[in-house]
Amino acid sequence: MPKRILLIEDEPGLVLTLTDRLEGEGYEVESRTDGESGVERALAGGVDLILLDIGLPKKSGFEVCRRVREAGSQAPILMLTARGQIVDKVVGLKTGADDYVTKPFDMMELLARIEALLRRASAPAAAMQETVKFGDIEVDTRKAQVRRGGEPVPMSMREYELLKYLVAHRGRVVSRDELLREVWGYEPSVASRTVDTHVGWLRQKLESDAAEPQWIVTVRGVGYRFDG
Repeated sequence: MPKRILLIEDEPGLVLTLTDRLEGEGYEVESRTDGESGVERALAGGVDLILLDIGLPKKSGFEVCRRVREAGSQAPILMLTARGQIVDKVVGLKTGADDYVTKPFDMMELLARIEALLRRASAPAAAMQETVKFGDIEVDTRKAQVRRGGEPVPMSMREYELLKYLVAHRGRVVSRDELLREVWGYEPSVASRTVDTHVGWLRQKLESDAAEPQWIVTVRGVGYRFDG
């Protein structure tokens, strides 16, 4: 069955161009041109990936992303932004996006990013218990949900996959290169601060004191170790 992509973009020419190319690659594409209708369609389900512009009418891409994640959706979100400021990219990722590309973008790069996100989303789960508990945290791998103190913890697919990978390899030091390759699907040659940034966000959500982490421990010069 073809993967279904929801395109939330208000620029008519780009909607037409992306729809034609994505359908030519074998994807099914639905589009929405404002944030409100985009949220409604995303939450209706049946979407494998969301292509989300930041500058939308009615609701910004940041608001859309936040709403979708708060509702519990794990669909990969790839943000499209015409802005080059690092702060916009960081805010986008922090609200739950999994990746971003900056306009104008190379179509082949966009397709590669889409394929990588869909591949990670459909990859078989790493061998681990159906439910893993540490402290007041519970990771339900069957439902792909994380709870803290019984309350759901909103997470992007990338954050969840990173946590799941660390938990599945508990007690072992996992390098940044390994995480980039196994969680992001990137070659280590493109290494950046991406892994460290996402680990920092996980700590903020799961640790009692993010500055003195108990569960996700830094092994200086190498990577991280999960001690739960």
